[in-house]
Amino acid sequence: MSKSLASKPPSFFWTLAEGRAIFELNSFYLSRPLKRFLPQGDGHPVLVLPGFMATDFSTRPLRKLLDDIGYQSHPWGLGRNMIFNADRETEMGALLKRIYQESGKQKVSLVGWSLGGAFARELAKSFPNYVRCVISLGSPINGDRQSSNARHLFDAINGEPTTAEAKRYATLGELPKVPCTSIYSKTDGIVAWQASLQDESPISENIRVPASHLGMGVNPLVMYAIADRLIQNPKKWQAFDIKGARKLFFKKP
Repeated sequence: MSKSLASKPPSFFWTLAEGRAIFELNSFYLSRPLKRFLPQGDGHPVLVLPGFMATDFSTRPLRKLLDDIGYQSHPWGLGRNMIFNADRETEMGALLKRIYQESGKQKVSLVGWSLGGAFARELAKSFPNYVRCVISLGSPINGDRQSSNARHLFDAINGEPTTAEAKRYATLGELPKVPCTSIYSKTDGIVAWQASLQDESPISENIRVPASHLGMGVNPLVMYAIADRLIQNPKKWQAFDIKGARKLFFKKP
């Protein structure tokens, strides 16, 4: 994916508009009675990774929904998502392997919100034999470090990237060898929507939804898309079919 697609973060207008996430959260709870109409899961494990500066508390509504529709959801359990280094990567790899073993060696689906989605993709690249699919929500996945309003805070906590880390960032856009779905919004106020686009292939896709960045993990339309993607058989994976009423809410790039 060309980095020229995202050279600056979202406008101040969309950042201010992130307050609408509270309405998405209210919509999430109001629409809970409709969960019975969502595609029902097959019981496989799903690891949910929070966004930058967030904890498992932020993903609790999503994980509860996943449990209700038939999956084994798992929090990442690594505290606040602030730091990315070799130790954190080792911890995530150990967590993935543990979930895989404890579930009877079922492959694990990874759902990552914002920075958590970038982590999920890197996990899938390192451990493809343990991963069923990756779903990222408003994640900066094309390696353009200019694309996020949170970049300066991330650098203040993690420091300027070393040469090795800079090379790692440059390869973020490379696709894992498992089915990958990037869900993004053109009204994202934190991460430029262009930075969430991945190259499309027979096992990768982009889905656009009307959502805020902070509300992405509770937006009812995103929940529907996640449920639809999780039921896909990795060996017979098919892209999200936008037809009929779906055309009103979902778009392709």
